[in-house]
Amino acid sequence: MTTELRRHDFKAMNDQGLERQSEESHDQDHRDEEKASQPVDKALEKLAKEELLEKVRELQKESEKNHDLYLRSQAEMENMKKRNKKEKEDYFKFANENLIKEMLPVLDNIGKALSHSDDENNVHALKEGILLTLKGLKDTLSKSGLEEVKALGEPFDPCFHEAVSEMDDPKAKPGIVLTELQKGYTLNTRLIRPAMVIVNRQKSSHEPDQGKNSDTACVKN
Repeated sequence: MTTELRRHDFKAMNDQGLERQSEESHDQDHRDEEKASQPVDKALEKLAKEELLEKVRELQKESEKNHDLYLRSQAEMENMKKRNKKEKEDYFKFANENLIKEMLPVLDNIGKALSHSDDENNVHALKEGILLTLKGLKDTLSKSGLEEVKALGEPFDPCFHEAVSEMDDPKAKPGIVLTELQKGYTLNTRLIRPAMVIVNRQKSSHEPDQGKNSDTACVKN
């Protein structure tokens, strides 16, 4: 009986020892796994930091590039504004250059006419010179779109004529322009100055109809 109890106790002790050894072995394996995983975790953490730093460097380079492009675009815009301003100033400064060049011969003819006016015997030559000068001036202005408004003998048109008075002429139709006191002109069909005229009196009224839009620019038909 005693021998069996001893055997049983020895077996139990042996089983407990085996269990402790197994637990210690398991704990040791777990500690070994933790030790082995620590360098891997550190390596992954270091790699993540490197990737983040590289991403930051890339973003910084991109930001610097965009800032440089912004500065260049701003400089280009300023240069464009300066060019446009200069071109605009030059345009207004030399807009009439061609017209002035074409009028230079007119000035020459006026000078020649005045030089002939010193001789009292050259009245005919002076008159001819003035007529040629006037024709040259009209031709030059006509090339730029200037055109005379037809008035004398025409029906009164408030869009192109400005009546300063009326007359009674039984030989002419009522409302006909009898006298042109000052010529009117259009520039590229736009009225820039109405003709100042005297109109034959109309039977139905004492004054010619000036029209409501006589002061505005009209397009010549």
